[in-house]
Amino acid sequence: MDLKDFKLPLSRWIWIPSWNEKDKEAPQIVYFRKVLELDEVPERFVVKLSADSRYKFYVNEKLVEVGPSKGDNKVWFYDEKDISPYLQNGPNVLAAVVLRYPLEHRKGNHGIWRTETPGFYFDGSYLDHLGLEKKVIADTTWRCMKESKFKIVSESQIFAPLQILERTEGNKEVFGWKSQAYDDTNWEVARAYTTPEISRAVSPGNLIPRNIPFMSQIEKQFDGIFCIRKSDRKVEEWNDMLYGKRSIHIPPHSHEIIEVSAGELNTGYVRLALSGGKETNVKILTSESYGYPSDNPNNMLVLSKKKDRTDFVEGKLYGFTDEYTVGGFGSEEQYEVYEPFWFRTFRFIQLDIQTKSEPLTIEQFDYRETGYPLETKTKVSTSDGSLNKVWEISERTLRLCMHETYEDCPFYEQLQYAMDSRSQILYTYMVSADDRLARKCMDDFRRSQRYDGLLNCSYPTYGPNVIPGFSLYYIMMIYDHMMFFGDKELIKYHIPTIDSILDHFDRNLNNQGLVGKNGGLNGQDRFWSFVDWTEQWDETTGVPRAILKGPITMESLLYVMGLQHAAKLATYIGREEVGKEYLKRAEKVQKAINQFCKGENGLFQDGPGIEDYSQHCQVFAILTETIDKEEGAILLSKALDDPSFAKCSVAMSFYLFRAVEKAGLYEKTKDLWEIWRRMVENNLTTCVEDDVNERSDCHAWGSLILYEIPAVVLGVKPAEPGFNKIEISPTTGYFNSAEGKVITPKGVVKVTWEKNSENGEINLNYEAPEGVEVLVKGVDA
Repeated sequence: MDLKDFKLPLSRWIWIPSWNEKDKEAPQIVYFRKVLELDEVPERFVVKLSADSRYKFYVNEKLVEVGPSKGDNKVWFYDEKDISPYLQNGPNVLAAVVLRYPLEHRKGNHGIWRTETPGFYFDGSYLDHLGLEKKVIADTTWRCMKESKFKIVSESQIFAPLQILERTEGNKEVFGWKSQAYDDTNWEVARAYTTPEISRAVSPGNLIPRNIPFMSQIEKQFDGIFCIRKSDRKVEEWNDMLYGKRSIHIPPHSHEIIEVSAGELNTGYVRLALSGGKETNVKILTSESYGYPSDNPNNMLVLSKKKDRTDFVEGKLYGFTDEYTVGGFGSEEQYEVYEPFWFRTFRFIQLDIQTKSEPLTIEQFDYRETGYPLETKTKVSTSDGSLNKVWEISERTLRLCMHETYEDCPFYEQLQYAMDSRSQILYTYMVSADDRLARKCMDDFRRSQRYDGLLNCSYPTYGPNVIPGFSLYYIMMIYDHMMFFGDKELIKYHIPTIDSILDHFDRNLNNQGLVGKNGGLNGQDRFWSFVDWTEQWDETTGVPRAILKGPITMESLLYVMGLQHAAKLATYIGREEVGKEYLKRAEKVQKAINQFCKGENGLFQDGPGIEDYSQHCQVFAILTETIDKEEGAILLSKALDDPSFAKCSVAMSFYLFRAVEKAGLYEKTKDLWEIWRRMVENNLTTCVEDDVNERSDCHAWGSLILYEIPAVVLGVKPAEPGFNKIEISPTTGYFNSAEGKVITPKGVVKVTWEKNSENGEINLNYEAPEGVEVLVKGVDA
């Protein structure tokens, strides 16, 4: 056979053949479509979908899926869908829009990986009426076109991890491109990659099945107009449009500014349907809340001051703006629709519309809510009615910080950080007993391990991002999974990563036996030694000021905590000697902490010999049993009462509450809940990032109550790995009563208790799943 007749097999990946060097320098949108003729609709038509970087896939103009699930340079995911419900006899239009990010880190979304090979992947098959398999793949039967009027702009010149904001113009060339009536003869024939061009050893060729559920896609309407800044139309007219009852007609040379409420913070794909109005400029500002100008001269990110999140009179909306120039080709029969590619986070949206020489009609403005399909099954109540609303906003916060990964915040970063995720995973277990996203999270961080043993502090992240202490929270994630699910194989899979992390800290012990200076200030040192956002540490970017003179005590305490959790993991899988070794290492560091990091007042210093103090060091000394319970209670009481101490903010609330519980001071939580009560008073619908700068209105490390009431106040927790024994040990504190049903991996546990007002005795009742042993422990009255 002549070599020129030899055809290499196709990879099922395609791209646009006119792709050039200039295209690689900026984010691009590429459209793909194929018309498929079917004599009859098959019972099942299963397709596998993926893309580098992201895709949206449609059949006959209906959205089928958005993906792929976030991968990295080691694994790439594909989605599998049965598209038969979307098909019809005769011609069917398969259509995909792909967003491709450049390889340069700063020009793309930090949480989305991209490779050297841009592409769209499609591999489908079905059985025809004779029972014969028919294959439909991505090949040269597809046509493609690059969007020429699309541009991504950075959300900030200082810190821009999302890269999702758009400056877009309506493009008549692609109007109706997903429909059967569209003529694609001017489109390019897709370039089909052959199998040698797509290595199956590396991303994106090393495809593996999606390992988490698909994101929810729920059609939603806005609550209504919240404020009209500039309009000749009445609130009722605008609301009728939002509710689908009428259109809004805007004359030529008009300027309208209206502000719309979603009722609560949400994440979704915003859609604006228009007719007419050529060259109209539309600005869509998505915002978490109303705020006020900042008086912080060091406010590089231009953050607003916040109080009442609904104060539209004195405040204004701060957020991010997409800009769309209307093409003017929409009509009542077929609307011109603008939908930014990526989902947006919003509670309020400002529409700023300026028409030119043509009138504009707004036909619809709505959104498609999206997020991880979290099913919350735990329901609780206590004698403190003020916490009911706190539970509500906390549950919503957790939900909004779960998409294809856990996220620190959906508004600013959408990055999965290890410290944040450890708490979020626990909260997820307590309200849903769902570990699917947690398993992906732990595997994500395992793949992020560096040459020196540390993990990336956020992952998947396209570039390096290291906070040394965050690697130790990953160990705690594995420990928590052991206690809830008891999966020994999962632990064995992660143990080598854990050992390398601990070895990093062991290699970095100084001559005092403490963890040496391992990092420093954000953006100024090799690594960032972030601990918490506090007023005292604001100028040092969330790092104790002791870092300016040497190591910080918190990194030694975190190392001890990591060793202690790792010891229990090793022992559980039968590696007792390794567990003993970890504990010996922990004891040596604890001895050094007690010797070098205590002031004359008996309190733990922020750094050895440095007369700076924080609640944090006392908290972690208690949790690691570097100090005994009795002395710990004395130190913690002083730390809680002394305003000069750096305070644990929302970020560290989980650990503060654990120390208060362990020290027998749980009645003090009555005052500690004030941070959350203020959130409710300030009309938040989610939990703030911190109570110092309040950058984000939605940070799920603040969803503490989702753990606190079911696991501590009701006392439902695993007594041994895998929840094979259920512990019920209510910690009553200042509460007089509590009740609820708590989901566990073994089933629902119901608990009710009430405190006798005269003698303080507790009347406890419970129901547990049949066949599971229950260990009832003493009640702390």
